[in-house]
Amino acid sequence: MTQTAALIVGAGRGHRFGGDMPKQYQPLNGEPVLRHTLRAFINHPDINAVQAVIHPDDLELFEHAARGFELLAPVWGGESRQDSVRLGLLHLKETSPDQVLIHDAARPFVDADLISLVTGALGAHPGAIPALPVTDTLKRGHNRKIDKTVPHEGLWRAQTPQGFKFKAILKAHQSLAGQSLTDDATVGEHAGIEVVIVEGSEDNVKITTKKDLERTQAPQSATQFRTGYGYDVHAFGDGNRVVLCGVQIPHSQSLIGHSDADVALHAVTDALLGAIGAGDIGEHFPPNNLKWRGTASDQFVRHAVSLIEKCGGRVVNVDVTLVCQAPKIGPYREAMCKRLTEILNIAKGQVSVKATTTEGLGFTGRNEGIAAHAITSVSLVG
Repeated sequence: MTQTAALIVGAGRGHRFGGDMPKQYQPLNGEPVLRHTLRAFINHPDINAVQAVIHPDDLELFEHAARGFELLAPVWGGESRQDSVRLGLLHLKETSPDQVLIHDAARPFVDADLISLVTGALGAHPGAIPALPVTDTLKRGHNRKIDKTVPHEGLWRAQTPQGFKFKAILKAHQSLAGQSLTDDATVGEHAGIEVVIVEGSEDNVKITTKKDLERTQAPQSATQFRTGYGYDVHAFGDGNRVVLCGVQIPHSQSLIGHSDADVALHAVTDALLGAIGAGDIGEHFPPNNLKWRGTASDQFVRHAVSLIEKCGGRVVNVDVTLVCQAPKIGPYREAMCKRLTEILNIAKGQVSVKATTTEGLGFTGRNEGIAAHAITSVSLVG
């Protein structure tokens, strides 16, 4: 299986942007710009590892932007973008990827389709970049006077992510260090790497100035907040463990279910789907489909999150309440919260797991099974 890494370059100081905070950490629709960028690659099925290149002075800002995400440790950048990419590639060498996508941290609107176009092109070519044809009339001039009109036929506006076979682009960056080349395709060109163009996206804008950021902010009135509620129950059967919120807990019985019977994650999945009116877990993962037998339920949650993100939304928080006599949830609550943050790609403070009993009443009181309630908030832009 081809291993693909993503290298997110965010070590620049953003002098054209101005201000005390670099543009990649500026708030965009309630989250740092970099967080939007990282999420696009973390959630993409073709990407196996994500590493960011940052300025050492920005570590605290980075940790806030990347909270809850599974990432490789960040790498300190260099004096120029080219230096930063080279340093990032050298660190990625330890993970031995087959290919790498190099992306600007300040392009937060990259989407899954564009990432797929680039990774797909790498199946047949050593390098690939997204680009858009130049359609405006171009003028060459000086002192604000036109000298001539420049033909735009055959000219393209390069974007990122720019993808390459890993060993080839690493060798190219090492051999061309210090030449101040403006993007990785240029490095590839100088090294003799064939680079093909795939169709870019007008939405894949790079935030360079404060006006860029203002234009990309969604109006406050365009942001909707939705609430979803989910409920699930599973009965006890033979076994020696239960799985709750993705955490295995030793117990005298197991929960019966078609998948891993994680009653908590099933409730979370229904809550997420409900928040965007996308049906319930049974519609997306029918219990009579053998494909899902024994499946880890985090797949169901990730699917629901991906649907929310396709709607232009993000998960704001999730609150889970487990109802059972046993096992005791307290010793495992922290592990459950941690696992939920990993699955949902949200911060620790956005997740809550609680437990209660029914004082001996009902099927949970008779220790016949476990019930779970989940409530989630989702923000939708547009």
